Amino acid sequence: MVKVEESPTELMEKADSEFRTKEYVGKFAKVVTGIAVIWSTFQIFSAGAGVFDAMTLRGWHLLFLLVMTFLLYPATKKAKRKIGYPSLFDAICILLSIISIGYLLFNYKAIVLRGGFLLTPDYIFGAIGILIIFEAARRVVGNLAILALIFLLYNFIGPWIPGIFGHSGFSITRIVDYIFWGSEGVFGIAIGVSATFVFLFILFGAFLNRSGFSQFINDLALTIAGRSPGGPAKVAVIASALMGMINGSAIANVATTGTLTIPLMKKNGYKAHFAAAVEAVASTGGQFAPPIMGAAGFVMAEYLGVPYTTVMIAVIIPAILYYLALIMVVHFEAKQLGLKGLSRENIPKAMEVIKKQGHLSLPLFVLLGLLFTGFTPLYAAVFSIIACVVASWFRKETRMRLKDIILALEEGAKGAVGVAVACAIIGVIIGTVSLTGLGLNFGYTVMNYTNDNIFFAAFLVMLMSIILGMGVPGVAAYVIVATVGTPVLIDLGVAPLAAHMFVLFYACLSNITPPVALASYVAAGIAGTNQHKVSMTAVKLGITGFILPFFFIFEPALLIGEASYAKSIMPGLTAAVGVVSLAAGLQGWLLMRASMLQRVLLVIVGLLMIAPDFMTDYIGIALFIVVFVWQSVMKKKTVSEIAVNQ
Repeated sequence: MVKVEESPTELMEKADSEFRTKEYVGKFAKVVTGIAVIWSTFQIFSAGAGVFDAMTLRGWHLLFLLVMTFLLYPATKKAKRKIGYPSLFDAICILLSIISIGYLLFNYKAIVLRGGFLLTPDYIFGAIGILIIFEAARRVVGNLAILALIFLLYNFIGPWIPGIFGHSGFSITRIVDYIFWGSEGVFGIAIGVSATFVFLFILFGAFLNRSGFSQFINDLALTIAGRSPGGPAKVAVIASALMGMINGSAIANVATTGTLTIPLMKKNGYKAHFAAAVEAVASTGGQFAPPIMGAAGFVMAEYLGVPYTTVMIAVIIPAILYYLALIMVVHFEAKQLGLKGLSRENIPKAMEVIKKQGHLSLPLFVLLGLLFTGFTPLYAAVFSIIACVVASWFRKETRMRLKDIILALEEGAKGAVGVAVACAIIGVIIGTVSLTGLGLNFGYTVMNYTNDNIFFAAFLVMLMSIILGMGVPGVAAYVIVATVGTPVLIDLGVAPLAAHMFVLFYACLSNITPPVALASYVAAGIAGTNQHKVSMTAVKLGITGFILPFFFIFEPALLIGEASYAKSIMPGLTAAVGVVSLAAGLQGWLLMRASMLQRVLLVIVGLLMIAPDFMTDYIGIALFIVVFVWQSVMKKKTVSEIAVNQ
């Protein structure tokens, strides 16, 4: 049990080291702010002007990242959090970061001109760079640093590993060459997407938050669902979905929106563990909810070599089904408990909300408009950030001043550190997979072990995605599993987009999957209840997310664009009926309390109708009608008996 008195910040710090940062007092605090603002400004300029080549941009990005990491994150848990200046060890780490990454920036072109031939100093500074990245990862994403260390050691111990996973081994110079100086290691695709899409969209989220957009979302959600049965829970679902897709962190989303929604749900009559689970599931789904998808969608588009709009459109139906199921679960739970919605006086009027705060949604329309007219996500992000500032000026109450802009730039830079460090250390994992051929060997082993059976292979990839995603930011988790897991599915005939969506869903859902379940942990702390109970309830509430990926890898009709738009409509509609039926079966309520047989039938209906096949749809509809009529008769009989008794 976690103490109720703990603040959201304390809960995040306890759940994940990514949120344990130092606070500077005195003059040096302005230095830290200045570095953060310069970093954010540099990223905006580089995206807008496009004046840097890939290696230069990634090098400067990593340099700023390492400096900010050692300024913000303590070397040990016991280190003082409020300080005036960095410690001597932090200063040494910053100096080594500047030396090693600075050496790369000033010498990379010379190395390229001599055909990639490395000299002794190149190996030395490369080794220092790798060590300093490990130290940064140890402070920020400790578990991921351990995993990366295991992969790094695998490069050396290959000769002593029997079977298909053994290899001849590599020298230190070869490893430094490949991991630090090569394009498949630290400076590969992971840090590339961090230096572009991830940073800019985290910064975009910071500007939206500073402009008052989050309050607008909460007020709008209240007007939409506040008065319906169990209104506060539905408000939590809507608000968390909208905010989660922007910030890309389920944990941070729970800690921010959950402090408002969880107490409101408890006050409305929901049990504490249920309220916490609703918030955790809603916040987690934001990572694959369009239009922003927590920046993971941009990484996927980069992997697939397709426009981001292709990815964004494809995930619309699965995301809607995920949240429809959650909405219906909280609705059926409210009906069981006899809960009402909020009173009229506690809900703002829709037109007043839109009139006073509607202009704050302008940046989202700018983003979507630019994406659909062919602009790159980077240009769209830059102009959307500018639109945040401009839109805030439309009304005096929301106007962003220079101080607010500086705070947004600072918060964006600080918020990007956790994901960016994860992306940097993931380069070691990706480099090892590529250098040793581990990815090919893993794929061969899975296909051989499962006898080329797509279902069993997908099940193993699902387990791997959940395990590797535990305790890792959504974008970083996706990059890891996409490197190893998607080639297996694609080799077995799964469409590339469906394979990437498959691993993305499970990497994100690791936030609510025991035993780690960080989003559930934070939500349990806010609710003041047992975290294990919250986690198990969250898995039940988010069951649609665990089921859907298996259906769309076999029949991608649920992914708009993989099939034609017309062919996706009917499977989407029948799947919507399916998730409602599944929610009813799990909660034991449709029109009234369901018997055990009715619950089993409703779950079967849900599975049959989520599957995009006409035959299963017909059977599912027939069974649903049977249960619906059965419950209607029972309800009329119950009402009649009550009337007679009265």
